[in-house]
Amino acid sequence: MAYVITDDCVKCGSCAAQCPMEAISEGPDKFVIDADVCVECGACAAQCPAEAITL
Repeated sequence: MAYVITDDCVKCGSCAAQCPMEAISEGPDKFVIDADVCVECGACAAQCPAEAITL
């Protein structure tokens, strides 16, 4: 199961900068994680200031 970004995302981009797989991209309302690319390392969740990334 890949990480997901909730609606609490503030679109700061810090998660995308931390993703070693480049699985995170900016969507229209929030950043999104490509589940097929995510390796569940947790780097994005650890970096998120809004705590908007969960498993």
